[in-house]
Amino acid sequence: MSLNINEYQFLEVLYEGDNTWIYRAFKKTAPNWVMVKTLKAEYPTIEQLAHLRHEYKILQNLDIDGIVKPLAEVSYKNGLALILSDFGGEPLKNFINTKKIELSSFLEIAIQLASILAHLHQNHIIHKDIQPYNIFINRKTGQVQIIDLSLSSFLPIENPTIGNFHLLEGALAYMSPEQTGRMNRSIDYRSDFYSLGVTFYEILTGQLPFQGTDPLELVHCHIARTPIPICQLNPEIPQAISDIVMKLLAKTAEERYQNALGLKFDLEECQRKLQATGKIEDFFIGQLDLYSQFLIPQKLYGREQEVTALTDAFKRVSLGATEMMLVSGYSGIGKTSLVNEIHQAVVCQQAYFISGKFEQFKRNIPYSSLIQAFQELLRQILTESQEKITIWKAKLLNALGSNGQVIIDVIPEVEWIIGRQPDIAQLGLTESQNRFNRVFQQFIHVFCQREHPLVMFLDDLQWADLASLKLIQMLIGHLNSQYLLLIGAYRDNEVNEVHPLRLTLEEIESLGVVVNKITLQPLLISHVEQLVRETLRTDSEKSRLLAELVFNKTQGNPFFLIHLLKSLYQENLLVFNFIKGYWQWNIEQIQDIDITDNVIELMVNRIQKLSSNTQNVLKLAACIGDKFTLDLLSIVNQKSLSETATDLWESLQAGLVLPLNQSYKIPLVFDSETIETGNLRLTTGQESSSSPIVNSEIPIVYKFLHDRVQQAAYSLIVDSQKKETHLKIGKLLLQNTTPEERREQIFALVNQLNYGTDLLTLELQKYELAELNLIASQKAKAATAYDSAVRYLKVGLKLLPASSWHQRYELTLSLYHEAAEAAFLSGDFEHMEQLVEVVLKQAKTQLDKVKVYELRIKTCGVQRKLLEAVKIGLQALEILGVKLIESPTSLDIQQAIQEITVSLAHSGIEHLINLPIMTDANKLATFRLIASLVPAAYQSAPALFILM
Repeated sequence: MSLNINEYQFLEVLYEGDNTWIYRAFKKTAPNWVMVKTLKAEYPTIEQLAHLRHEYKILQNLDIDGIVKPLAEVSYKNGLALILSDFGGEPLKNFINTKKIELSSFLEIAIQLASILAHLHQNHIIHKDIQPYNIFINRKTGQVQIIDLSLSSFLPIENPTIGNFHLLEGALAYMSPEQTGRMNRSIDYRSDFYSLGVTFYEILTGQLPFQGTDPLELVHCHIARTPIPICQLNPEIPQAISDIVMKLLAKTAEERYQNALGLKFDLEECQRKLQATGKIEDFFIGQLDLYSQFLIPQKLYGREQEVTALTDAFKRVSLGATEMMLVSGYSGIGKTSLVNEIHQAVVCQQAYFISGKFEQFKRNIPYSSLIQAFQELLRQILTESQEKITIWKAKLLNALGSNGQVIIDVIPEVEWIIGRQPDIAQLGLTESQNRFNRVFQQFIHVFCQREHPLVMFLDDLQWADLASLKLIQMLIGHLNSQYLLLIGAYRDNEVNEVHPLRLTLEEIESLGVVVNKITLQPLLISHVEQLVRETLRTDSEKSRLLAELVFNKTQGNPFFLIHLLKSLYQENLLVFNFIKGYWQWNIEQIQDIDITDNVIELMVNRIQKLSSNTQNVLKLAACIGDKFTLDLLSIVNQKSLSETATDLWESLQAGLVLPLNQSYKIPLVFDSETIETGNLRLTTGQESSSSPIVNSEIPIVYKFLHDRVQQAAYSLIVDSQKKETHLKIGKLLLQNTTPEERREQIFALVNQLNYGTDLLTLELQKYELAELNLIASQKAKAATAYDSAVRYLKVGLKLLPASSWHQRYELTLSLYHEAAEAAFLSGDFEHMEQLVEVVLKQAKTQLDKVKVYELRIKTCGVQRKLLEAVKIGLQALEILGVKLIESPTSLDIQQAIQEITVSLAHSGIEHLINLPIMTDANKLATFRLIASLVPAAYQSAPALFILM
């Protein structure tokens, strides 16, 4: 094989990964041996290229013995290639497979790797993919190098998201439990120690700690099973070596080594003993494993009973039950952290876990949390094999029938699986709501099966819209519902006796649904003492005063407690003494400083330590919501994607904002031109000769660490500027979106603009926003979210100038028609009647009045005023030229029947079927009125009913 790439000649393949090749090559113009790393895909995606570019940028800034040296980045085919220095190595995996490694050789390799990791971690880099294929060894010299940093991270902590196993970054067999996303734990540098432990295990035993290739089984093993100790598999391995490896393989990061230098010391001690006596006697490992990193344990304190209640409920659901679990408590009390503890149980049952969050400033958006949750589920499905997607498509089409568009209108991602669907038939208001409820129930039933139960977590229910609450009640109360665990979290201090959530929950309980309740209390002083003690690795006596101080300030609120401790560390009030090897602090000094007892103020102080660009972009992000995409943020930030990502970077490093996928690296390594056009540019600034790259369809999404962080960022906007800021954001979105995008994002767009209605001075702007509110209301009504529709219509009507009936008649009439209908659907008949009176007074034509007459008839029917409904209907028909007798005699009825018989005498059934569709507006209105009148006439005027 002799492929040419610029002036390099390829000689042999050193390694073939899932996405990359590594070749040995030499430079034809000079006798220099190099390694060339290329992508396997003929047309690589921007994510794949970003990994390569990210690796090159990291390598450029590192000068560590044991880390491969970068020589150049070059264009190659339709992508990039890295030219790397070659020290004559090969994958450690090959070495393991072809040679039994002696203990002395293992220690030489292990000590080098511990040293390399120590240097990497000192440079604030988490490798995230330590494994024998990414470690090269020179057989002659014994030197090792880590040659792949494509997945590495500069963030001190990463929060993995739950997705399909085959999309997890890294080699699953070597992956730490927290990297699987099923542990409710963040990834930090100690994840590398677990992967290193798996590698050591394989070197020493020739096998992995967990056998098998099934992803689900491997994940379950990593999070729940303890591997057989090495000394039991191979009695020749000393106990001390076995203990070191098992410590690396601890399930929780807190139980592993905390420092690579501590690991290196233990390995060197083994080497000293082996060289001195020919054997390694037992010794107490970890003596110099300094806990110098300020890391608060990620376990939950004082929540054992609550976790048990949650997992027990899931076990019952896995057997076919449907249950609801409510978790209540103050903000920051740990509701979300508790719920996420169910992840491990979910993996064991192959269940789906999805989540959504209601937001305080998005209450007008119907079903927002439910849509988030199912978008997450559908994206998981879309990452499965084409064969599985086809199966899902068949299941969904079978369940939804011809009503697929009902779901697509609410959750557009469904169309990605089932394809375009026919338009749905227009039904009456009640029929539309019944259809929506029935179809959504059929939709969710597809995912609630014995093979894969569904756990749906809806956070911040205190901010749920009425439509969502009604849908939740329908889903959880359905008689045929099975294999569904619906978990809701809410702040009980914000829910009074007449709150819509409280009333909904009472109705759900009245249906006989099992509703479990957990109320989280603040941590006890004993829990706080334990947390402080385990964070600072000290005894109770030393930590008691500090624990009491932070307990009194935070009143046992976990979120506040954790961030107060972090603040003390950042202010150098908690310091690690490397000479003495322990944490120390001056309690008098801490007591003397002005420590806030307000968590928002604490978060504000942290944000204000960031650069002005980062603070500004966080303010804008806070206006958008808890979650936000880079596309949207860059529009309102009025900068490119790359510039906005750079502005945001400090907040990611500070842990205040979390990226929700690894795509966040793309705008940090590529400029906006590359991202938007696909034209690749080399790091030298030269244009690549390769073809345009495949752009990503995965949005770059971030979220605030917590509501309190978003609230703190929002509070930095001066009150007098908040309306102006929202209005500006809305205008920018309006200017930078197509009409189709506006309809898709209508709720987010209108919500921003509605904050600034008071600032609109031009009538043209008011009319434009009134029309947008009309569109939003119609979309809400189509999703049977009538309360939201009412709110949008109230804003739209308020925006209309006094002269709107003359200047913009059609828009004004539509707003009043829709508002009257929405008031009817919401049961506000008094307000509906006020709106009807305005229409009857202002409408130019009789046809324009018909719709409100229909509403009056329906209102009378609901209120059981049947005779009044009949009178209104007859009055409306007369306006259209159709006069019916209110109390017809038998003779009147016989005469009417004879007239119909004569008119249809020469019209057979086939003729009637083939008649053209009625288009006459008057006749259509007449038939609608008669249809509205039929129920009332049937019950109160039977003679008239026959005549109709």
